[in-house]
Amino acid sequence: MLDEQPLSPCAKIPGVKFPPLSRLICAAVAPIWVLAIASLPPASAEPCPDVEVVFARGTTEPPGVGRIGQSFVDTLRSRVGTKSLGVYPVNYPATTDFPTAIDGINDAGHHVESMAANCPRTKMVLGGYSQGAAVMGFVTSNAVPDGANLAQPPQPMPLEVANHVAAVTLFGTPSTQFMSIINQPPITIGPVYAPKTIELCVPNDPVCSGSGFPAAHRQYVEAGMVDQAADFAASHL
Repeated sequence: MLDEQPLSPCAKIPGVKFPPLSRLICAAVAPIWVLAIASLPPASAEPCPDVEVVFARGTTEPPGVGRIGQSFVDTLRSRVGTKSLGVYPVNYPATTDFPTAIDGINDAGHHVESMAANCPRTKMVLGGYSQGAAVMGFVTSNAVPDGANLAQPPQPMPLEVANHVAAVTLFGTPSTQFMSIINQPPITIGPVYAPKTIELCVPNDPVCSGSGFPAAHRQYVEAGMVDQAADFAASHL
């Protein structure tokens, strides 16, 4: 996620019955043809909505917020009543070239800081799925993680920015074991964000639980965890 070391296929990790990493990650998302361009989240109709969702999609999902992200946005919208809700899809490649996730960390961090400065009344909900959950996890960190092999690593956001973030919702956050497999530092949610963060992991999802079946990584809507995350976020607004 934060260095240029090569990826290691999961099939070569002793005791971990994963398929090759590329197959695992590609299995982590719904087929891209399910997501037509028409499903991309619309830009906010006003410059400062009451609520804004900043969401990072998962690996290989097309530009936008992805299937899990769109379901989360739609569900949260049904929970906020008359409040206006804007959407910001984090701009990053979301490919299996994991070091490029740094683009998402920078993009999300800059956008959150800009919203805090220019729309101080807007309550933000940060979210991410799979690689996107890792991106958002690093965005909320209060220190550059050990193992970040970068000439200019992204600096933590100012502490006061956390006052503008109502909730953080993460789906299928890569575990420490998974991050080690792909030669990336572990994800640590910063202490000012931890009390308002919910991390959801479907049972047997190998990305976040360390073992299981790749198909489980696609089941966040079906398992009711999108509803759970939307209820959590709405309760913090």
